[in-house]
Amino acid sequence: MTGPRPRAVIAVPLAPSLLDQLSDFDLSVVPAGRSDDAFETAMSDAEGLLVSSHVPVDRAVMTAAPKLRVISTMSVGVDHIDLEAARARQVMVTITPVLSDAVADLVMALITMLSRRIPERMRAVADGEWSDHPLGGDLAGKVLLIVGLGRIGQAVAARASAAKMLVRYVDSRDDVPGAAGVERVGGLAEGLREADFVSVHVDLNAATRHLMGAEELALMKPTAFLVNASRGGVVDQTALVRALGDGEIAGAGLDVLEDEPPHPDEPLLKAPNVIIVPHIGSATTETRHAMAQCAVGNLIKGLRAEESPFAVS
Repeated sequence: MTGPRPRAVIAVPLAPSLLDQLSDFDLSVVPAGRSDDAFETAMSDAEGLLVSSHVPVDRAVMTAAPKLRVISTMSVGVDHIDLEAARARQVMVTITPVLSDAVADLVMALITMLSRRIPERMRAVADGEWSDHPLGGDLAGKVLLIVGLGRIGQAVAARASAAKMLVRYVDSRDDVPGAAGVERVGGLAEGLREADFVSVHVDLNAATRHLMGAEELALMKPTAFLVNASRGGVVDQTALVRALGDGEIAGAGLDVLEDEPPHPDEPLLKAPNVIIVPHIGSATTETRHAMAQCAVGNLIKGLRAEESPFAVS
């Protein structure tokens, strides 16, 4: 590489072996992201930026970085990035779609735990009780509605089909590829009425915020369960608390919330028919390493003015 070396800001912790792959570039490592005073200074002459979903990249960040050419995010969601500003500046934004299996495994775990009432039984054993508890349910023969049949939705569909569930899906895109043995339904309302489980897999944007609101939850069976491992804002939490309390649905499994971490007084934390885990869909050693490697590769391509197959803008 001749001439001045491009500068990149690394706003997430990276293993030394990954930083070594970026040796052709001048790096400013500020793993605390925007909470670090060094971040703004480093961005002033940065051409590349590597972040996670916990580091917001808004118009102000891009304005402070006139040389910025690529934002590589270690996530599949991009709701933390102002895509409109990025497009206006012709800044390439890339994602790391290598977490589908890990998220799908978690979704199926939540579905199984809800169906078999495992958290209740764990609490009962801890309280010294052993028998005479309400029965759980089988997965075989139950209807799973997948809202959004992207990479993760397809991975969930494959696992649910293997569990002998009847898998259906709804997607706002006309050209979404189907999956073997998976039936497309005419619309969200139709799918919700017949589903025993609803698993949401959509990006968070203006069109999908509170996609699952009071009206949609009211369409579900009182025996049905909602699972959300996409983004917290896709579900109206106030409406969900009400639906759970009124018995409109049987329960929910949530990997994401509107506010993370939640306020200690968040009503969902006290609901007996809700499983909440702390945004761990991609939290496996193998997947996080693959995401970091993919993000580094995307950053290198952007700094070298090469195309990335994982570019979204």
